[in-house]
Amino acid sequence: MVRFILLFILLTIVARMFWRFVDGIFEGARGQPRQSRSPRSAKPPAPSVPMVRDPVCGTFVLPDRAVALVDGRERLYFCSDRCRDTYRARTA
Repeated sequence: MVRFILLFILLTIVARMFWRFVDGIFEGARGQPRQSRSPRSAKPPAPSVPMVRDPVCGTFVLPDRAVALVDGRERLYFCSDRCRDTYRARTA
């Protein structure tokens, strides 16, 4: 009985791997990735959206959602208040 269960699990895994392989071949032939049905797969912003890099941690952020600081004539963008405060402490 245990052998049957283990064999069934193994065959299920092998069949799943085979199907993903075949599906990948068809996906490559079409030239377009298939649409994900998962709600967790959030789409990234469009490539035309300008993103700026946080000078402290290096995270890319959208300027309209970032914490901004004007340093002389330059406007700097930070991902959080903590990064902004760290930058202020370095330059003070």
